[in-house]
Amino acid sequence: MARTLAAFGVPFDELDVDADPALARRYGERVPVLMDASGAELCHGRLEPAVLAQIQ
Repeated sequence: MARTLAAFGVPFDELDVDADPALARRYGERVPVLMDASGAELCHGRLEPAVLAQIQ
């Protein structure tokens, strides 16, 4: 997901979910997770084309 976002010039911050116990509890196996600036989950697992179009 990070590679695709970078290829399309979409700015993002990458966090290690496993390094943060609260994030690990919240997302568990649902990684990678893409969230917007407000913290709303846009997608997880793989980047959906509709989501990519929405954030460009």
